[in-house]
Order: sequence, then C-alpha cells, then structure tokens
Amino acid sequence: MPQHAPLHARPRRRPLSARSAVIIAAVLALAAAFLVSLSATAGFAAQRGRAAVPLAAADCGAGYVGLTFDDGPTGYTSTLLSTLQQNGVRATLFNIGQNVQNNPSLVGAEKNAGMWIGNHSWTHPHLTQMSQSQMLSELQRTQQAIQQQTGTAPKLFRPPYGETNAALQAVERQLGLTEIIWDVDSQDWNGASTAQIVQRASQLQSGQVILMHDGYNTTIQAIPQIVANLKSRGLCPGMISPSTGRAVAPDGGGGGTTTPPPGGGGDSCTAQISPGQQWGDRFNLSVTVSGTSNWVVTVTVHPPQKIIATWNGSPSWDSSGNVMTMRPNGSGNTFGFTIMHYGNWTWPDVSCRVG
Repeated sequence: MPQHAPLHARPRRRPLSARSAVIIAAVLALAAAFLVSLSATAGFAAQRGRAAVPLAAADCGAGYVGLTFDDGPTGYTSTLLSTLQQNGVRATLFNIGQNVQNNPSLVGAEKNAGMWIGNHSWTHPHLTQMSQSQMLSELQRTQQAIQQQTGTAPKLFRPPYGETNAALQAVERQLGLTEIIWDVDSQDWNGASTAQIVQRASQLQSGQVILMHDGYNTTIQAIPQIVANLKSRGLCPGMISPSTGRAVAPDGGGGGTTTPPPGGGGDSCTAQISPGQQWGDRFNLSVTVSGTSNWVVTVTVHPPQKIIATWNGSPSWDSSGNVMTMRPNGSGNTFGFTIMHYGNWTWPDVSCRVG
C-alpha cells in the first residue's frame, strides 16, 4: 500500500511575498465591495418590485361617488386626464360644444382614457333666458359634435350654472338626456384653494356628485388627496347612472366603438359616424368603418325614431325595428341611412365588430 510521506518530508509552502499579500488583499477587498453592491442592488430591486405591485382592489363597500369636471376640453385637459389615470380613477367630463369643435383630439383623449363624456351646452349661456328653440340648438349641436368625435352621443347633460326650468327639461327629454346637477360644489371656480377643494370633497356620501372644473391647477392638485380620502372611507369614484342621476359602480368600459375580433386576431373594427343632409322631419347620417373589410356594424336608434332608408350596405333589423345590423355589400366601407326623427334629434348609438 502506498504510504504518505512523513510530515517532515513534505515540501513546505513558501511564505507570501509582501507584493503577493498586497495583491490578495486588494482582490478580497474588491470581492467584498462587489458583494455589498450586489446585495444593495438586490435590495433596491426588491423594493422596486414591491412598489410596482398593483394596489389591491379598492374596497368600495361604502358605495360610489361621481367626480365631475365641467367646461372642457381646455389647455388643462391633458394634465387632468393624466392625473386621473395616475390615481386609477375615471370621471364624468361635461364638455362645452364649442370647445369640442376647437379641440377634437382632446375629446378623443378623454374617450381613450375611459372617461364618461357629457353635454354642457354649446356656448355655456344662461339657458333659462332663451327660447326653447335656442335651447334645442345649444344642446343638439353639442350632442352631434361629441358623437362625431367619440361615436357615442352623451346621455348626461349638466345645465350651465345649474340653471334649469320646465322648458329646458322638455328639450332634455326630447334629446334623451338626463339632467345632472350636483350635491357638493367644490368652489374651485370661486378661487377655492387645493386644501379647500379637498375638504369639500370629503363631504361626499354614497351616490352623490361633486362639481369641479377642467381649467384649474388647484383642482388637479386636489385629485390625489380626494381619492385617498374616499378610499379611507370605503368610497370609490364611479359613473353617473343615466336612469337615476346618481353615482353607481362603473360599467367597465369607456363607450368606445373599437372592438377586437374573436379569436385574438390582428384586425380591429372602428365605426365613425358623420352628419349628412337635414330636413325638418328627418336627417341623414353616414358611417365609415376602418380596420377591416369584414365588418358588422350595429346601429341603435332612439324611439320614436325610425330608419326609413339605407344605402351602400346590407341591412337587417331586430323585431323592435330599433336596432339595425349593417354588413358590407361590395360598395366599400362607408354606408348611410335616413332617420325620421319624430322630434328626437339624438344620433343613434353605433358599434362595430369584426364579422
């Protein structure tokens, strides 16, 4: 069997030179620094990972409130939308028709951000001092301008200054609009500070609506604190019900007309409605479809309206006669129709899907 050499016969290690000792010490120091850095980086990454985890779903056990902003779109709208999105909330924006006409891209941004868009008249006048025909013009033009930009006519109307009367309410009914006033006035229009706006919002109770405006930095700066206060009380921002005028749970959608196809394909379908000729008893509309040539568009009119003529498409109707389904007939991606309005000038609701 092999035998180990006696200890005294084994070669001895040579002592480290001073230079070698310095090199080894330097390497060990660098290794230690690297490990410390790695540990700190991992800790920072872990902290970032924790911060990036979405907050748990808000507890809305105490109900919902309506955050509303009047007078847009304005030069403040983009900041308002980004602040609302950063705080994970949706709001109802009551737009002035002239501002919609002058800022169409901002209306599209409002829709894309998932906000609900309401009618706030064309010029923000004292409507109760006007004739009924003037009232109708103010509201109807705004309905059409918003629908032209979003594909959907508003269902909510806020009278300027909160002024209303029986004549105005008759016009609202004619256009299928629900009048929305407010329960709490933030007073942002009256010079209220951010702290004062937050304090007033803290008065909100389930189902109630607060008046704010698109156009004040103080209001935008109040949003994070308003949302935090609501959350602490078990309240969540919601939508305003067109049937009751009260704040309720969100519907989960922004009212868009773009629909992904079934099966996860790459196409999508968008329907854009545009005005045509108009007469005393009827009016024409056209719909242009983009995204696919294999489309199905649903047009839902508001009774007592009836579609009395169509062109450039293959239509079919449901049993009520209020819902028309249009498919392409080889005439391109634009079709049109004539509506007998019977006193209701509201544009129909239009949606599109890939066929």
